[in-house]
Amino acid sequence: MPTPPPVRRSKPQQPLKPARSGRFTAFVRTMWVLFGAGVLGLALFVLAVSGNFLNLFGRMPNLKSLENPRSELASEIYSADGVLLGKYFRENRTPVDFKDLPQNLIDALIATEDVRFEQHSGIDAKSVMRAVTGVLTFSHNGGGSTLTQQVAKVLFRTRGDLNDGTLNGTGKMGLLITKTKEWILAIRLERNYTKREIIRMYFNTVEYGSNAFGINTAAKTFFNKSPKNLTTPEAATLVGIVNAPGRFSPVAHPDRSRKRRNWVLRQMAKSNYITTAELAQDTAKRIVLHYSVENPSKGLAPYFRAEVVKSLLSWAKETDHDLYADGLKIYTTIDSRMQQYAEKSLAEHMTLQQKWFSQHWKGQLPWRDENGKVIPNFLVNSMRRTQRYKSLMDQYDGNRDSVNYYLHKKYKMPVFTWQGEKEMLMSPYDSLEYYKRYLQAGFMAMNPLNGQVKAWVGGPNYKFFKFDHVRQGKRQSGSTFKPIVYAAAIDQNYSPCYPRPDVATTFPAVAGRAAYTPHNFEGGFSGRTFTLRQALARSMNSITAWLVMKLGPETIATYAKRLGITSPVDAVPSMGFGTSDCSIYELCGVYSTFVNKGVHTTPIMVTRIEDKNGNVLREFVPQTKEVLSEETAFIMTNMLQASTTEPGGTSTILHTGFKFPYEIGAKTGTTSNYSDAWFMGITPDLVCGMWVGGEDRSIHFRTGTYGQGAREALPLYGLFMQKVYKDKSIGINTGPFPRPTAPLSMEIDCSKYYGGQRDTIPADQKMQVPDAGDLDDKDI
Repeated sequence: MPTPPPVRRSKPQQPLKPARSGRFTAFVRTMWVLFGAGVLGLALFVLAVSGNFLNLFGRMPNLKSLENPRSELASEIYSADGVLLGKYFRENRTPVDFKDLPQNLIDALIATEDVRFEQHSGIDAKSVMRAVTGVLTFSHNGGGSTLTQQVAKVLFRTRGDLNDGTLNGTGKMGLLITKTKEWILAIRLERNYTKREIIRMYFNTVEYGSNAFGINTAAKTFFNKSPKNLTTPEAATLVGIVNAPGRFSPVAHPDRSRKRRNWVLRQMAKSNYITTAELAQDTAKRIVLHYSVENPSKGLAPYFRAEVVKSLLSWAKETDHDLYADGLKIYTTIDSRMQQYAEKSLAEHMTLQQKWFSQHWKGQLPWRDENGKVIPNFLVNSMRRTQRYKSLMDQYDGNRDSVNYYLHKKYKMPVFTWQGEKEMLMSPYDSLEYYKRYLQAGFMAMNPLNGQVKAWVGGPNYKFFKFDHVRQGKRQSGSTFKPIVYAAAIDQNYSPCYPRPDVATTFPAVAGRAAYTPHNFEGGFSGRTFTLRQALARSMNSITAWLVMKLGPETIATYAKRLGITSPVDAVPSMGFGTSDCSIYELCGVYSTFVNKGVHTTPIMVTRIEDKNGNVLREFVPQTKEVLSEETAFIMTNMLQASTTEPGGTSTILHTGFKFPYEIGAKTGTTSNYSDAWFMGITPDLVCGMWVGGEDRSIHFRTGTYGQGAREALPLYGLFMQKVYKDKSIGINTGPFPRPTAPLSMEIDCSKYYGGQRDTIPADQKMQVPDAGDLDDKDI
């Protein structure tokens, strides 16, 4: 029987892998490929954004900008004695050092905005994922920006200046580009700066509303404090504002701001920066504000500060500086104490003058022509010169009915009064009439020895009256011009003791001009003889007219230019009485020349400018020029003293009324119809000039009792000097005017020429006092 074939045993079969195992491997491989592609794509996208590929993504800051990030810093202007007068800014920002940031402020910020600030390197992955998820799902799960990203956003204006690529602003793509830039910049900032420096940058850059940029300005604006003195609730309030300054303003929305502050405090407690007990205590407190927004109308010397800007704009342009953004330190010549006294004295004086003026014209219209008649259509013509009228005409295409409707429509508006700002219901026409009835004034004080301006008040109130009456305003100077005539006479060897009768001087008629005979203040001529010293002291027009005739108008015009009058001077017979317009600023330069031994010094306002790091950018020195001999200058100074010491002098009240025991030179000035009242006062190291009058020449007092310079302007000087003399810290020179070292070539003691006239004081030259019957008791 055949043997059966052997049984072939097959190899044991391996268990089959599930079919899905292969699919899973393929899936994993695909995901890795996609992930790699995504990472590569992201890297390429970041690289493209960083390099602004094909200008699709907008610019990125260069390395220099990153190392020196720039934010607008307010420039600060200081007085000579180190007092901050004000700031120039578009964004009111003054930086603060990290050492001046209190810990409670830092804690509030980190707890609220970036709890993992110390752990990340510019990007917080957890916050980013939360933000991305929110964008993709259209939900709001919280922001993904770290503090560093927020600094990048503000410093480099990622949503403004850097948002200029082709793809920017296109929905989510634009947002993605912007966020990518902020991520890149955040990482770069973290590499270049410490955490402390980034916190300092944050606090110095962000906006808090109310034109407050940076914590330094915000703390002052809302609480009138420096940052280091903020309490924890105050710090939490300011940190809470940043998220939405308009929405969480404690001024506009106090309840909402308090809720936001309390949320910040709860975040601080959650991060263990404050205890539960402190949380309960702080959240129960109400927000107590000391709110004050800085603006050019506030602070000392606003008119002066506005003038400084004008004088520095050309320098800034030439040197590529921005007065409003470079954080400059501008050191001026102003003495803060004198400035305060000047502003206070002007307010005291003008309050009384305005009462008198209002009583003087009570129930009447003050705008009058040379014959005393009301000027027709005065307000209509004045309104047509205003910017409001021009704007309305443009807005309504010249339709006068529409324009007149809005000019007569009443609104609630803040109104200036000497008793304080008030809210009144007025139309633009009402407002125009109201302010036309207000007297204006200007005051300046300077050191004649170095030209430094020490006080400058350009008007009653900068907020309501922007026009500057120190340098911008120019009016007829009246008799304050006469010393220029007398200086020319002294140079022509006319002695102060030269006698001249008080008689008429007539300038003959010439082509186009009739004969001209100037009259004295009182209208007539006494026929008596006076020395030139007496004539200047009494401001006698007759003798001044004779000198103009003898010297010639052209000669006097030349002297006016030499002594510092830069405005046009008409070489006409009436010029000796100040018929040409000039400014207080110019006259102060003229009178300073007398005190400064014949050397004219152009008034200066700024001594030096420093950059934000304290480096001196420019120092200013006065421009000087010798225009008179030392002897002539001293003789003129001595003759001006006669106004305060000679019987009949127009300024004797400085010694008899104000009781000043020191040597003072002075000159009053009054123009036709009492349109302008002037006074100039000199001491060995201070020259002061002032003017009082209506905004329009047609608005003025009607009599010398009120309208002459000795009444309307001189008392302002007395009030100011009372305060200056009393303040020993100023160290004003109370000694005599220094005499020249060389003997004088002419005598100045004219007493032997007076005879019996010395004690005679013409009634019209006495200090006039208003009739008390014209005023209410409260006005006196």
